[in-house]
Amino acid sequence: MLRALLVVSKHQNQMANTKSALKRVRQTKVRTARNRAIKSNVKSSRKSALAAIATGDAAASQAGYNSFASAADKAAKSGTIHKRTADRLKARMAAKLKPAAAQA
Repeated sequence: MLRALLVVSKHQNQMANTKSALKRVRQTKVRTARNRAIKSNVKSSRKSALAAIATGDAAASQAGYNSFASAADKAAKSGTIHKRTADRLKARMAAKLKPAAAQA
């Protein structure tokens, strides 16, 4: 049991040995931070769009949807999320927007 723990802890703290591997570590950190920010933006715009739809205001709902669709498309364009994931999210949001627009 103790031996297994030592082996696991030994491999968790390994550092890259070559210049190229160190560069890849730096690139990964930057890209991970960028992708997290983009995904966070998509989630935030989705929440604000859903809140706008819940209010029942047609103009605010449409503006919220447009903002969300733009964020989702940008995330898909950069490869942060898959294109079909963005399309699916937009379709679900449009389905929620449709009854709200019909009531107004």
